[in-house]
Amino acid sequence: MNKAKQAKLAQRGWTVGTVADFLALTPEEAAFVEIKLALSAALRAQREKAHLSQAQVAQLLGSSQSRVAKMEAGDPAVTIDLLFRALLTLGATKRAVARTIAAANLPHAA
Repeated sequence: MNKAKQAKLAQRGWTVGTVADFLALTPEEAAFVEIKLALSAALRAQREKAHLSQAQVAQLLGSSQSRVAKMEAGDPAVTIDLLFRALLTLGATKRAVARTIAAANLPHAA
């Protein structure tokens, strides 16, 4: 958001902050969420790169299409280990997974 719009909102009594501020997340919790979202996006990209449907990925994982959809959507019920397993099953290397984590939009410690 640009500074002028932010100033107008503040002038009218609105508070501008981040999602982490709104949810009162610690920097560690915010980092965890950002990593999960980055892994979810990487899974979708890896699936599309392999020209596979969610149903095909589900079959490879022994799961369901709806579960794969939840994985790609960053559903909080999806565990990081399942995202890792799915990425590796689709051919992502450990280095690529590490790069995904390193590139995540992590919050800076205060």
